[in-house]
Amino acid sequence: MTGLPLKLVVGLGNPGPEYARTRHNAGFWYVDELARGCGAGWKRETRYQCELARAAVAGRELWLMKPQTFMNRSGAAVQALAAFYRIAPAEMLVVHDDIDLPPGVVRLKEGGGHGGHNGVRDVIAQLGADFWRLRIGVGHPGTKHQVIDAVLDRATAAEQALIDAALQRAQAALPELLCEGAQKAMHRLHTRDEPAAAAGAPGEK
Repeated sequence: MTGLPLKLVVGLGNPGPEYARTRHNAGFWYVDELARGCGAGWKRETRYQCELARAAVAGRELWLMKPQTFMNRSGAAVQALAAFYRIAPAEMLVVHDDIDLPPGVVRLKEGGGHGGHNGVRDVIAQLGADFWRLRIGVGHPGTKHQVIDAVLDRATAAEQALIDAALQRAQAALPELLCEGAQKAMHRLHTRDEPAAAAGAPGEK
């Protein structure tokens, strides 16, 4: 079984300390932990409007990227970096929060629509839809008009514990994705979800 030829892992989020622990920054959390585990350091790249790190995972060299353009304009930064390094969409993994998945659930998929996620929407507008996505469940607030406030707020303590566990499983699956392919990684991720019911009651901190 052939692994994915990934060259770039993009974590989506909003820059600045006021957003650092909000649900919308789950993509940043993923690449931050990945860089930390690999001993990779971040460098600000103003010409690509991002923070960039070089990491070795399972013997493969990967670029790790955090766009610094704010979520709705993520695609411009990704497109600029991809064009310079000649990275095709199929060689990218974009990691982002997903309100349609409960905390503790993570899903890997190739291509598709944006699902209402403005960062993914902008990446698609710039590069097309043929990139891999790692969707990190952060939970839905219950009604549509609450979504913006919810993703720009912190998770409860119980929810955060589930999200952190999902991020750890997603990091552990990356070597499998690179070496053995998507089906093996999907099996690992999609059959080990934490039960969403374990999340704390609404409002619990």
